[in-house]
Amino acid sequence: MARIAVIGSGMGAMAAAARLAVAGHRVVVYERGRTHGGGVGRFERDGFRFDTGPGLLHLPAVYRDLFVKTGKQTLEQSVELVQVDPASRHLFADGTDVRLPNASRAGVLQALDGAFGAGAGERWSDLVNRAREVWDATRRPLLEEPLRADWRVLGRDPYPAAPVRRGWLGGLFGRGGADGPPTLAGVARRELGDPRAAALLESHALAHSLDPRSAPAAATVLPYIEQTFGTWYVRGGMRALADALHERCRQRKVEFRFEAEVTGIVEKDGRAAGVELADGTVAEADAVVSGTDPALLPPLLGGQEPWRAEDVRPEPGAGGGAPGRLTVFLALRGARPGDTAHRTVVHTPDREAELTAVFGDGHGLREPCAHPTVTVLRPDDPAVRPDEDHEAVTLTAVVAPHGPVDWTDGAAAEQDAQRLITAAEAAIPGLRDRILWHEVRTPADTGAETGARGGGVPGPALAGADGAFLRPANVTRVPGLYLAGGWAHPGGGLAHAGMSGALVAGLIVEGEDWRGSQ
Repeated sequence: MARIAVIGSGMGAMAAAARLAVAGHRVVVYERGRTHGGGVGRFERDGFRFDTGPGLLHLPAVYRDLFVKTGKQTLEQSVELVQVDPASRHLFADGTDVRLPNASRAGVLQALDGAFGAGAGERWSDLVNRAREVWDATRRPLLEEPLRADWRVLGRDPYPAAPVRRGWLGGLFGRGGADGPPTLAGVARRELGDPRAAALLESHALAHSLDPRSAPAAATVLPYIEQTFGTWYVRGGMRALADALHERCRQRKVEFRFEAEVTGIVEKDGRAAGVELADGTVAEADAVVSGTDPALLPPLLGGQEPWRAEDVRPEPGAGGGAPGRLTVFLALRGARPGDTAHRTVVHTPDREAELTAVFGDGHGLREPCAHPTVTVLRPDDPAVRPDEDHEAVTLTAVVAPHGPVDWTDGAAAEQDAQRLITAAEAAIPGLRDRILWHEVRTPADTGAETGARGGGVPGPALAGADGAFLRPANVTRVPGLYLAGGWAHPGGGLAHAGMSGALVAGLIVEGEDWRGSQ
């Protein structure tokens, strides 16, 4: 039985902890905050409940596998999973209103034909079919096994813009053409035609902290995953999933120490040998799992970087360059109408202005966006509202991280929050007359609560773009030190964080030559 010290209690860290405990190891989690879950938090007031992190789950199979492998109760016996239908509603500036059914290829085709005109659904379906080839080619190297030492092969984009089939290590990844490497925005422009369909595709990238102008064509896998495996909600909010995972860890005898900030990683004989806490305590361990942003690790290692020269490195700068989220919680008087979509995306009328505001103009300059894309979440869940005569609504927009924008400026944050409310009126007629109160959360709040640089939210790992969208490997240059969670391989998002934890557990249990489950 080995002693495992885990830094942080985010979803990836807890996923690793539960699996390691089942394998017979003694696991202690050190969390600087007062509670578990990392970015999957909860805000409560006056009988209203809101998720402070992701509001929906894709690829629930990741957590089904985790709960099956770590105990007797399945995921569905631990939380109530609900398939959201329609998966999403999309509102455009020209008045177009389209509802996309959940996990129905034929239904999406029909809906897009009806909204955008004949042929739009078929063009979208063809794109999703090509995205399936991306999924088939990258599922194992990007999701199911540790990052390869020859990770640069993943820098070539797998999106099959041309019908070349020479194996994913050869021709499939070898295209770019005279115009350079393909981007998601380029795919949208060339293959969808209609600007509304292009905006629909690009919104999947933006929701995952990706700039469609630079994201590789392989990012088409994101709508493929959602459309193929469905969109799911957990009754009580996504925080209920974090609570269930925390309880599973406790059942497996994982020990949690809250308000226990790790200030150093102890090395002995060239190996990670424990952690030092802010109070000066040293906790010895045979291995250390860090669930924090790897860019924050050098101070814990005496100034030494945890990755090797040939490894993927975190992006430099505040927030690692990753966008954050501006969120507005709305407590509304009045019942939720029965035909309300759980998720509505109100698209910006000026996509270029929005992308410049979030990602900059190429020279680091960012200007506020007057009309951001706003996601409106309206769960049909009695557990998140005080009674049937009220409604809990969450508005979210992707924004620049704290640093480029001063999100501690309360007046500026409130001004941007009002922009979100204005946009949401397209989805909720008479919205302002129904507001009892609202609460604003900025990337600065996220950073203060989770430790994420700039309050940034990491995106998933993707092939293409010379490896720019890969995350640092789970194995580091320091034997016995491992990386888990959204800032490590295979990247951000609930499902990806869970997979990251599974990979770290496999590496510790089976050894560093382990290549994943067959």
